Amino acid sequence: MKKSKLFVFGILLSAVLILSCTMAKRNELVSSWKVTSVEANKKPLSDSLKNIILANGQLTFTKDGHVTGFLLREITDGTYALTKQGKSLVIKDETGTPWPCISTITDDQLTLEADELKLTLKKI
Repeated sequence: MKKSKLFVFGILLSAVLILSCTMAKRNELVSSWKVTSVEANKKPLSDSLKNIILANGQLTFTKDGHVTGFLLREITDGTYALTKQGKSLVIKDETGTPWPCISTITDDQLTLEADELKLTLKKI
């Protein structure tokens, strides 16, 4: 009986630790970010599109899971999900179209790498 209670407690403690790590990364993401670098991954990127992204590229993440800003197009009422302890970020625009990417979050820099682009953003 004691072993089964201990096992259940161990599982609950593990779940809490995993959730708290994800929430810590989410708290680091909550802010406004400005695009500072754009790199093409597979296909070449036109200079005009790169300049548009650099001039207008900005994202604002809120604690309640919403995102607004501009990447490849305007995002007025999007959502986001941060998983895999902050290493995976999926941004969905207001139509529900997902943009999955690999994310790296530090105190003042965010790197998003998707199939077509790698973006570097600075906290503003």
